[in-house]
Amino acid sequence: MAKEKTLADAFYETLKDVYYAEKQSVKALKKAAKTAQDDELKQAFTDHAEESATQVERLTQVFELIGKPARAKTCEAMTGIVSEMEEDLEEFGGTDAADQVLIGCAQAVEHYEIARYGLLKTWATKLGHDEAAALFAETLAEEKAADARLTEIAEGLGDAMSDDDAEADADLDIDAEDEDDAAKSARSTKKAASPKTKAA
Repeated sequence: MAKEKTLADAFYETLKDVYYAEKQSVKALKKAAKTAQDDELKQAFTDHAEESATQVERLTQVFELIGKPARAKTCEAMTGIVSEMEEDLEEFGGTDAADQVLIGCAQAVEHYEIARYGLLKTWATKLGHDEAAALFAETLAEEKAADARLTEIAEGLGDAMSDDDAEADADLDIDAEDEDDAAKSARSTKKAASPKTKAA
């Protein structure tokens, strides 16, 4: 008879899953940093890639804390997200929307990791792995901060372009007003120059 699975088993399997996902995340972030057009976005991706490398080390520590070998299990969810990122880069690369699309893909990664790290933290606490729970809490805070930073950058992208467009529109309005004034002046001049017709 097969041994009944426990929460400890689920914890270990999920840990292997996240270990794989985090390694893939490091690769994806490095690629995103090279592809991004906006300097601030490039820096955000570079910073979080370094942060994610540290998170991989923390996961290795957790394996040691629970006395299990550090093994990665293919994470289908992360594989799908990375695959979608590749497709989006091919479709939108070099366009005005490229950076926004990159942010969307990166946040899909962040949201997945936030969900998994939150779960692992809860399970670690229930299983009495307090040191592991503290490590997950540290990583979880970093993931949330990275997600918030990407949202802030996304909201600011294109502002300079919008200001230029607004300035151009203002110039057009001024030109239109000048044309109207010139037309009115011409009509007034013509009217003044025309002889008045006397009543018979």
